[in-house]
Amino acid sequence: ADVAYLRSILPSTTEDAFFDYLATLDTSEVTVSAVPEGSVVFARVPFLQVKGPLLVVQLLETTLLCLVNYASLVATNASRFRLLAGPDVKLVEMGLRRAQGPDGALSASKYSYIGGECCPVAPHGTAATPSPMSLSPSLLAGFDYTSNVLAGKLYGIPVRGTIAHSFIMSFTSLEEVQLRVSLPPLAGGEPVDLPALAESWLQRVDTNPLFAHARSGLPNFCAVALALHQLGYQAIGVRLDSGDLAQQSKEVRRVLRACGAHFQVPWFETIPIAVSNDISEQSLEEFSREGSEIDMIGVGTNLVTCPLQPSLGCVYKLVEVNGSPCLKLTEDEEKMTIPGSKTIYRLYDAAGHPFMDLMALEEEPSPSAGQELAVRVLGMLGEARKVVPTTVEPLHRTYFRDGQMCEPLPSLLEVKSHAQASLSLLNPAHRRLHEPQPYPVAVSERLHRLLAELRQASQ
Repeated sequence: ADVAYLRSILPSTTEDAFFDYLATLDTSEVTVSAVPEGSVVFARVPFLQVKGPLLVVQLLETTLLCLVNYASLVATNASRFRLLAGPDVKLVEMGLRRAQGPDGALSASKYSYIGGECCPVAPHGTAATPSPMSLSPSLLAGFDYTSNVLAGKLYGIPVRGTIAHSFIMSFTSLEEVQLRVSLPPLAGGEPVDLPALAESWLQRVDTNPLFAHARSGLPNFCAVALALHQLGYQAIGVRLDSGDLAQQSKEVRRVLRACGAHFQVPWFETIPIAVSNDISEQSLEEFSREGSEIDMIGVGTNLVTCPLQPSLGCVYKLVEVNGSPCLKLTEDEEKMTIPGSKTIYRLYDAAGHPFMDLMALEEEPSPSAGQELAVRVLGMLGEARKVVPTTVEPLHRTYFRDGQMCEPLPSLLEVKSHAQASLSLLNPAHRRLHEPQPYPVAVSERLHRLLAELRQASQ
C-alpha cells in the first residue's frame, strides 16, 4: 500500500524498477549504536550513529530525528524544573490540555517522567549521526506524576490529579448533595452521613479565632478533613492555584498547624499543599527566594511547550561513504560536521565528575585511564591541549545490528534511574542553570588531522 501510494504521487515517468526496489527495502544491513537513553549529552557530540546502505539510512533520517528531538527537549526541560524545585518537592506533569496534540501530550508525559537528557548537534550516512545543538546541561530526577491517565496506563507512570473547578462550582451548598455520602468509620460501625458531620465541624471551625482571617475555602477544607479524621481517614491535601502561591502556602500551613494543635490532630500540620497556575522556571525561583510551604507543584504549559527553547536542533549528517570520510563545509564552525565513523568517550576527573567528551576515529586505540591525551577542543581547534583522565567511559552501545535487536531496551523506570545517575555526576559548575561553565567537547589529534586534510582538499 505504501509503494502504491508513492506510485500515485510521483511522476508517471518514474521507472517501475524504482518501485520494485522500494518494495525490497529492509533494515537487515543496518546497525545502530547510541548513548543509553537518559544519558546527558552535549552540543556537537553524536548520540546516535547509524550504519548501513546509504538509501536506507537516508530514509531513516526524518523518523529518527522526530523520535529524539522532542523527547530530548522535554526530558531536558523537565530536568531543569527538577533542579529548581529541589529533590523533596513532588512534581506533577499537567500539560495535556496545552500539548501539541495527543501524540505530543503522551510524549510529554513519558519524557518529563524520565526528565534528563541535555541535548546539543552532530553527524552520520553509510555512517550517520544525530546530535544536539545548544541546550545547557541540567539536573534530573524528572517528574513524579502525570495527570494524563492514558500515559499512566501505557507507560506505568504514577497518576495524580485534582478536582475540577467546574465540579466544585456546580454546588452552592452542602444541601445540594442529594445523594448523601455515607462513610463507615475505619474502625467499624454504621456508616455516617459525611456532609452532616462536616457541617457540624464547620460550625466549630467558623467560631474559632484561628479562622478569623482565613480564606473561605480553608475553613471548609478543615471541617471536611476533621470529619474524615473522626471516621479514621486522612485528607489528601490542599491545592492553591491563584494569587501569591508562596505566601498563601505559608498562611495555609500556619492555619493547618494551629488547627491540628487545637483539635489535637497531629497529622494536620503535614497535610500536603499543592500549587499550580502557569508555573514556570521563574515561579520556582521565586518560591525558593521567598520561602514556601509547598509540597507539590503541577506544571503544564511551560513544561510541555518548552517556551524557553521550543525546538531542539538535533541534526543527522553524512560523515562517511564506502569507507571514505566526508565533511560538510560551512563558514559557521559550529555547523561543520566532524568526519568519519567515530567512537565517543567521556573523560572523568579524580572527583568522579565528567570534564570532557572526546571524539576519536573508530580505528584509533581506546584512551586509558591515567594516560596523557593530546586533544583539540571544538571552538579552539588551533590550540593543542593535554589532559589526563582518571576514568574513561565509552558512551555508545550497539542496540541494533544487521536488522536485529542485540541488547534489551531498558524499562522507563530504568531510564529514569540512569538519567538521575548521569545528571548527578555532573560538576555543579556545568549543571547550574545560570551561566554554567561551558563543557568542553574535543577531538583526538588524529581526527583533527583528518578534519584539516579534508578542509584543505575541498578548498
